[in-house]
Amino acid sequence: MEERKEINTLYQVAEMYYEQDMTQSEIAKELGIYRTTISRMLKKIREKEIVQIRINYDAFKEVTIGRKLKEKYQLKEVILIPEKKGASSDQNLKAMGQACAKFLDGVVKTDDVIGFSWGTSLAAVAEELNPQRTQEGIMCVPLIGGPDGKLESRYHANTIVYEIAKKWKGNSKLVDVPAIVQSEALKEALMDSEHFREVEDLWGKLTIAIVGIGSPLISDGPNWLAFYGERFQGEMEKSKVAGDICSNFFDKSGKTLDTRLSNRTISVDMNDLHKARYTIGVAESKEKVEAIRAALVSGHLNVLVTTEETASELMND
Repeated sequence: MEERKEINTLYQVAEMYYEQDMTQSEIAKELGIYRTTISRMLKKIREKEIVQIRINYDAFKEVTIGRKLKEKYQLKEVILIPEKKGASSDQNLKAMGQACAKFLDGVVKTDDVIGFSWGTSLAAVAEELNPQRTQEGIMCVPLIGGPDGKLESRYHANTIVYEIAKKWKGNSKLVDVPAIVQSEALKEALMDSEHFREVEDLWGKLTIAIVGIGSPLISDGPNWLAFYGERFQGEMEKSKVAGDICSNFFDKSGKTLDTRLSNRTISVDMNDLHKARYTIGVAESKEKVEAIRAALVSGHLNVLVTTEETASELMND
């Protein structure tokens, strides 16, 4: 009977200490016993395996990879999504969206000018943003024009910008021109409009940019084709494209390439991204590793949001 009573007390103390986060002094006062007795009971709780303490080395691995990646590419921050066996691409996107949105909500300041590119990763950020406070003084702006094909509206830069600005109760400026136009002359005419000059002026004042990273290895995917159409696929290999940010294509060293689309593309200049306080890349998958690495090597990004699996690949030169 006495042994049963002791076991019940041990379970009660374990619950109070480990689940309710009560201190030993608080527990002693609550139960009317000495604090030194609580200390001995906690030791006995572990000995009897009522509570099992295990070091989560998987979490440590995540921290270690993130720290090494941060040091290797001289980044301001690396935000890793823990590896989950069997996780789908949609689950990874949702997790990255949540992580990026939380980071973004923590660093944004009043009067920031925040730019967004397009795509599934950016849509996830918009959908997962749950602001802890309003940011009425901010301005959100797309970093690129609209798609060439029939891109699902939730992935459009304008949609992403509008949704995020609405959640923060901030301001937004949308882009009413396509990303890829028919000729250089048309590009110059569109960029000469009063509305576009306002957008371009905001690009020059960017303080935060959130971008996806494209890769030629996914150029046959539905979203890529919806944005560019099929006319650019042939040049990818010829130009040795490793990846792109806002349709600024670059090689494996991160050097911006002059493609046949360059003079017809309406998007932010890479120099404007480099001037931002935070340029945040959100991307994952083995197909994008080379593109992400090129963006990091060249300093196109100073914050990376990705999965632990992708980060491990990035550490392997």
